[in-house]
Amino acid sequence: MSEEMKQAADAAERAQPPAQEETQAEAQGKGEKPEKEQQSKLEQLQGALETANAAAADYKDKWMRSAAEFDNFRKRNEQTRRNAYLDGKADILIKVLPVGDNLELALLSCADEKTKKGIEMVLRSFRKLLEEEGIEEINPLNEEFDPTFCEAIMSEPAADGVEPGYVKEVFRKGYKRDGKVIRFAQVKVTG
Repeated sequence: MSEEMKQAADAAERAQPPAQEETQAEAQGKGEKPEKEQQSKLEQLQGALETANAAAADYKDKWMRSAAEFDNFRKRNEQTRRNAYLDGKADILIKVLPVGDNLELALLSCADEKTKKGIEMVLRSFRKLLEEEGIEEINPLNEEFDPTFCEAIMSEPAADGVEPGYVKEVFRKGYKRDGKVIRFAQVKVTG
């Protein structure tokens, strides 16, 4: 029990009337003034009540702060778990992206029609998976070079009539999710 509560309890005990109350006549006979004594007891009780109310307000304030801190902790923890899940998911998807690159290369070099159709089906499934996960392709062919989405790994002099700083060829597509680049596109830029 806190010190304030002990003091309040002691004050309340002192304010209790004795087991055998003196009558007013006996009290007056002893020379005591009952009204002053009652006033003193009343003041003691009021002081004890104020102390108890202050302690209760303090405990309520501490409880509310603790409840708010716990709620903030719970929200932070939930956000951390959600971010960890999304980051783990993105890591797996990054490892799967080369499979799509290889399927596209296989499609370009395939001569057999049946094999080509099979690869196209698998590639469609792959693209659908990326779309369901909110991943968008970055294919900046013939667009102005943007270093926020592309990585220039080669450059060639600009031909007549062609402006410098444009993507001439895409070696590897890039991907982004929610505006954040997962993998930069590797490109050749006119210089």
